[in-house]
Amino acid sequence: MQQRKLGSNGPVVSALGLGCMGMSDFYSTGADRQEAIATLHRALELGVTLLDTADMYGPHTNEELVGEAIKGKRQQVFLATKFGILRDPADPSARGVSSRPEYIRRSVEGSLRRLGVEEIDLYYRHHPLFL
Repeated sequence: MQQRKLGSNGPVVSALGLGCMGMSDFYSTGADRQEAIATLHRALELGVTLLDTADMYGPHTNEELVGEAIKGKRQQVFLATKFGILRDPADPSARGVSSRPEYIRRSVEGSLRRLGVEEIDLYYRHHPLFL
């Protein structure tokens, strides 16, 4: 797998990353959990190091899925996750945005817990234009 540097001074990651949104409920009911984990494991075997998820996918269950898949493999993974888009459990089509410091703190703490990691390599704000 070819490698690329993120930015001019950033870390080196695989040229191809794996966006994990489709592995849990967002546009559909998501993939079978074991099939999704097998897909993540195969991507790592093939040299993919960049995995991207978000707290809103599922919501939250995608980070749990990725966390389960990378358990014991953390050193192989450049882990990216996002915050900023709010979903209403009572109305899954309802969306909001937040960049309030207290929301960001709660979000990153939740992401760390769900992913089962001590650090996130890239934590960034979801772009809200699709709302």
